[in-house]
Amino acid sequence: MVNSHLKYESKQLATWYFTFAAIIFGAQLLFGLVAATQYVMPGFLFEIVDFSVARMIHINALIVWMVFAMIGSVYWLLPDETGIETVGIGLGKVLFWAFAASIVVVVLVYLIVQVGPADETSLWLIHEGREYIEAPRWADIAIVVVVLGFIYNLYATGMKGNRSGIVTVLMADMLAFAGIYLAGMGYTDNISVDQFWWWWVIHLWVEATWEVFVGSLAAYGLITMIGAHRKVVEMWLWIEVAMLFGSGILGMGHHYFWIGTPEYWWEIGALFSALEPLPLVAMFIHVLYDWGKMQGEESAKGLETSVIANKPAFTWFVLNAIGNFLGAGVWGFFHTFPQVNLYTHGTQFTSAHGHLAFFGAYATLLIGMFYLAVQGKNGIKIMNATKKSIWATSMIFGGVLGMTAALTLSGYVQVLVSRAQWGATWEGYFAGQASIWFTQGMDWRLIMGVVTFLGFFVLIADLLSIGKATHHKR
Repeated sequence: MVNSHLKYESKQLATWYFTFAAIIFGAQLLFGLVAATQYVMPGFLFEIVDFSVARMIHINALIVWMVFAMIGSVYWLLPDETGIETVGIGLGKVLFWAFAASIVVVVLVYLIVQVGPADETSLWLIHEGREYIEAPRWADIAIVVVVLGFIYNLYATGMKGNRSGIVTVLMADMLAFAGIYLAGMGYTDNISVDQFWWWWVIHLWVEATWEVFVGSLAAYGLITMIGAHRKVVEMWLWIEVAMLFGSGILGMGHHYFWIGTPEYWWEIGALFSALEPLPLVAMFIHVLYDWGKMQGEESAKGLETSVIANKPAFTWFVLNAIGNFLGAGVWGFFHTFPQVNLYTHGTQFTSAHGHLAFFGAYATLLIGMFYLAVQGKNGIKIMNATKKSIWATSMIFGGVLGMTAALTLSGYVQVLVSRAQWGATWEGYFAGQASIWFTQGMDWRLIMGVVTFLGFFVLIADLLSIGKATHHKR
């Protein structure tokens, strides 16, 4: 069950990563709100923080805060899974400060310098101009160094301690995590070739290695929070890993429809992308099955108490199972087939999928890890929900669902007007943008973004205060 005290330096280091991740999470939401406002009021912060800059910070902050939270999650669970202190903890602390300092510098450059002369200087010192991975080349190298140092700590600890199935999966996954990122560091002036390798990072790095990582955290959380049987949980984990890699690797083909690759990618990408929701369904069943099984065992003993040791964290874990299936599965499936993607490509359908998929698949579970850290730090045996945690969960999850619905509506208008009716012409694009349903969708996206942003502040207030609440069992 949950470690009641921070007796391991590894767990203290994890709280550093979680804290910085929460700060960058707030920055991500802030600049997302700026970009959403500029969609409705194009003159907002004009020539101060232009839309391209706000969007760039919004997207890259999303990636960065999740990577910080992921590394923190591993440092948190390693002592529990291996039974020893993390090897190389001093190196981990140095790498944390180096990583944090690099991110601060990159963000300041984005804000102050913004654009460069479009030559090697820009690539090395300002940004590479490649969506999602726009960090300048020096920061790319710094990220690789940090991750390699982290992998050394993970491997050294796993090989020295009692290596569990969860740690074994993480060790294998982190090699792919570091290796696939390298595919996005090269440069070619052929846009099709560049996009080919770019998708290795955006799809394989995020949709394969991150999903396997989430499966590992879900397994750890179920064992930690409800006392699920390790053999059962790890069996599910291995099944999900096989399904994720089996469908995810060839499923990458659905990104190759329109970049000049051979047409056989149409069939390969469509088929295996259609299979990608299956492991997400398995994960959903996994969480609910284990919860019901453990609760049933307690009820059979005549005990009516809940088996959940951390109710706020478990709520976020359940939302991860739901959000992962909806965002990555259902909304991803919406526009996967080439016959559909011909019309939906480049519309707000993509943005709707991206918002719900990233949030549902990753943010939910990482927020749950925040609550596990608060529980361990405060020596709480059973952590109950508070009004703030309920409000934060409702506002953030409801806000993201609202944004997804609004963006889906706007994307639907673009498909009907800009693509089907006007035939993807410039006139059609502007007709779609001027449609009342499209503009109202953008308005509602902004409103729901405000709800999400306010929910973030409630979440932070709860994380800072819930450990001191008196209604927990200590």
